[in-house]
Amino acid sequence: MATVEALRAAGNRKRGASPHPYGRREPLVLLVLLVIALVISGLHPKDRRTWLLETAPILIGVPILILTYRKFPWTPLSYRLAFGLSLFLIIGGHYHYARVPVGLWIKQEFGLKRNDYDRVVHFFGGFVPAILGRELLLRKSRLRNRFWIPFLVAWSCLAGAAAYELLEWAAASIEGQKARDFLATQGDRWDTQWDMLTTFVGAIVGLLTLTHLHDRQLARLHGE
Repeated sequence: MATVEALRAAGNRKRGASPHPYGRREPLVLLVLLVIALVISGLHPKDRRTWLLETAPILIGVPILILTYRKFPWTPLSYRLAFGLSLFLIIGGHYHYARVPVGLWIKQEFGLKRNDYDRVVHFFGGFVPAILGRELLLRKSRLRNRFWIPFLVAWSCLAGAAAYELLEWAAASIEGQKARDFLATQGDRWDTQWDMLTTFVGAIVGLLTLTHLHDRQLARLHGE
């Protein structure tokens, strides 16, 4: 497999090589746009505590990506997906998921029982990490099997979704009613199960639709 051979040869790259064959401009532009969006969303959020909880993955993840950029530059696809997911989180943090305007509009137009914006975010919460996890496994592990990589990635995304639901449960236990906006269950007793299922489906869809594009970018990243 071409991509596998390229990844095996990655360790032989010269130390003086450019840190990213795709160039630095796009990641920098995405970073600037993300910071601007984050600042704007944090100026007057519905609730500061909820905003911090919802945007915590960005506040933690982005500095890590910056600090590791030279040693581990990701593919453009991964950067773009991470940027898109971050925007979803920023919007949800600013309005609260149950009050995001576009979700309310869809709810009203189609006669839905709830604002399903959080379902969309959970879907991409599997879709995006699936590609990131795939890239990490291909580049940092010796796994090359066509079955085991997507299998481990998909189930890792489901495990991540379960961990996030446990975090929400802990927040609810500590904060009580104050955590209502963070939980965003909207009265659905099966909200936890739906969130995990949606994330799992998102991961599978991401792997099915983006694997070939991801392989091409990985091959170029490693100079094939």
